[in-house]
Amino acid sequence: MALLEIAGMSVHYGRIEALRDVSLTVEEGEIVTLIGANGAGKTTTMRAVSGLIPLSRGSIKFNGEDITRLRADLRVRRGICQSPEGRGVFPGMTVRENLDMGCYARKDRKGIEADFERVFELFPRLKERISQAGGTLSGGEQQMVAIGRALMARPRLLLLDEPSMGLAPQFIQQIFAIITEINQQGTTVLLVEQNAQQALSRAHRGYVLETGSVTRSSAAGELLADPAVKEAYLGIA
Repeated sequence: MALLEIAGMSVHYGRIEALRDVSLTVEEGEIVTLIGANGAGKTTTMRAVSGLIPLSRGSIKFNGEDITRLRADLRVRRGICQSPEGRGVFPGMTVRENLDMGCYARKDRKGIEADFERVFELFPRLKERISQAGGTLSGGEQQMVAIGRALMARPRLLLLDEPSMGLAPQFIQQIFAIITEINQQGTTVLLVEQNAQQALSRAHRGYVLETGSVTRSSAAGELLADPAVKEAYLGIA
């Protein structure tokens, strides 16, 4: 049984069909990546899994439970948490306060403090800036806050939407290395990423989305070697 199973999912914005008959699975322990051009439906897929937008058709199951109509906050409690596109850091709140927002549903203070230490081990820079306002951080530091905040919910499935967007090259390498480490520590990851080379190099499997539909799916290494993927998404003719 897959941890996440999406079957025949369609999503509309008014009369515009953003996703059409999308089906995919994520097995426990995997990194699965969605790649595609801008407007292909990657972020819409993530928002649908998070419960932020409704489905027109289809279903979403998580750990065997049908969560198609489950509220977003209850999905967080089930173990699905997202680090959104654009980071969504609260600019007037400190690093610690931003991270604390990720564990709003938890009551286990000892566990929460242990998870703060885990986040600071992954992102030592955040511990150095624990009292600094989120709006004064660099783009890379804000991305660390966004991922750390999601981890504070102790997700079984971590949704990462464009984690490298707008980052300097040195931060991109660091963020992807940490994504691999998070996965190796036991968290399953669904990753949306424009940097297809990095995403496919880190993932176990991948799906290609084009104009709202899945057009290819395979092991990540096979997609990296696919001539059509190379030309369209890796800049290799």
